[in-house]
Amino acid sequence: MKSPMRRVLQVLFALIIIILAYLIVESIMEPIRFQKEVTQRERATIDRLINVREAQKAYKDVYKRYTASFDTLINFLQNDSFTITKAIGTIPEEWLEQYGLEEARQRAIREGIIVRETTKIPVMDSLFGTGFNVDSLRYVPYTEGVQFDMESSEITTSSNLKVQVVEVSVHYDDLLEGLDEQLIVNYKDEKLKIAGFEGVKFGSLEEGTLTGNWE
Repeated sequence: MKSPMRRVLQVLFALIIIILAYLIVESIMEPIRFQKEVTQRERATIDRLINVREAQKAYKDVYKRYTASFDTLINFLQNDSFTITKAIGTIPEEWLEQYGLEEARQRAIREGIIVRETTKIPVMDSLFGTGFNVDSLRYVPYTEGVQFDMESSEITTSSNLKVQVVEVSVHYDDLLEGLDEQLIVNYKDEKLKIAGFEGVKFGSLEEGTLTGNWE
């Protein structure tokens, strides 16, 4: 017959084995869960940054510069339009043969054979379609209202050319808040070595590019 002390030791030994097994499994699963969550948050953030980039490109097409204000960018999307000009009519074949394309086109316009029709298309419809939540553009996914950092400027290149630049970003400290702190530190170090930035961004204030650091 087993003594009470031996039974207690056996129970404690079994509990220790269970606890150790749990800790081993957790040490394996925690980085896996972390990476899964990081991938999910990064993907949603990149998708949103791509939308911001498209909006900035459209804004620059109209105003010849980028904007550092989400209020301005959102107002542009909600209220501005693209001007589209299309030609209606056909240039006579004999004119093309006699005058060439450009001169024939100009003559057709002067004589009313070709008419230029100008229409306006809302920016929102052109870029994103109806039902798009434009107000969400400023916010980083999976955060409590954190907004992207957005800056724009003008730089002068070595060839004395003035270039409009913009940079939109979020740091991992904000994007990954709530996850394991040490794993965040390790991930930031890794990304800093690979991409030169501890977060997700597109554009640059030092050169004329709209490339994302995920590309």
